[in-house]
Amino acid sequence: MRVRYVLSEVLTGLWRNVTMTIAMIITMTVSLTMLGASLLLFLQVGKMEDYFYQRIEVSVFLKADVTDEQRNNIDSALKADALVDSYKHETKDEAWDRFKVQFKDAPDLVSATKPESLPESFRIKLKDPNKVLAFSDQFRTQDGVSDIVDQKQLLKRVFDLLGALQTLALTVAVVQGAAALLLVANTIQVAAYSKRREVSVMKLVGASNWFIQMPFVLEAVFAGLIGAILAFGALVAAKIVFIDGSLKALTLALLPVDWSNIWLMLPVLCGAGGLVSAVTAWVTLRFYVRV
Repeated sequence: MRVRYVLSEVLTGLWRNVTMTIAMIITMTVSLTMLGASLLLFLQVGKMEDYFYQRIEVSVFLKADVTDEQRNNIDSALKADALVDSYKHETKDEAWDRFKVQFKDAPDLVSATKPESLPESFRIKLKDPNKVLAFSDQFRTQDGVSDIVDQKQLLKRVFDLLGALQTLALTVAVVQGAAALLLVANTIQVAAYSKRREVSVMKLVGASNWFIQMPFVLEAVFAGLIGAILAFGALVAAKIVFIDGSLKALTLALLPVDWSNIWLMLPVLCGAGGLVSAVTAWVTLRFYVRV
């Protein structure tokens, strides 16, 4: 009987304040979508860092007039270096072949580039990508070395940009979440005020605070869960339409977003939406509404 009464009160409260309920659901949906997107971006950046940092190469470019003796000395030094995991010598012809493949979509650039303008190099993979600086200090002064290029520095700029986007998305999610909490609190206050006489009667007959507050808390939880489900639907739609659709070429270059991470967002968003809404409603009733 009590369960039936509580559920009927929840439905009545939601219908009585349907406009506020819809506004609350929309706000929760937007904030939780931004939260889910920022969490997915966080997971994706971590995945990309692990993937690309393990494949980082250091390129040791040789001077145009490098001698056979200098080249052999560099080769011997690389072979004996404890920091080096593996390496490969790339001739001018091999560099030219790789250049044509990399820039096959820019024929004007390929035609304007001369094969002899591309330097030969050693492509090195280190055992620990974080030891690039120590490796560079050892080989920068070697005779015949023109320049040393560390791919980690290039990737770091990309990850810094992705990290900034991640922070921006999380900031927007926090702001939207704060707006959603205020709207939840306001909706609960309005609902409690509209039923103040019923609440007074229930208090007079000995109803507990828990029994009185439960319908209001469940209203907030309902809105939070609906918002979480809609936010999850928005993430699924974004995955299908954009990530696996119009932006598929970009995601193949930067690693695709796994469906497992998308499905992980469902319990996370439902837990966040339901718990936050419940706590907000309970605090609002306890401190702002006399029941």
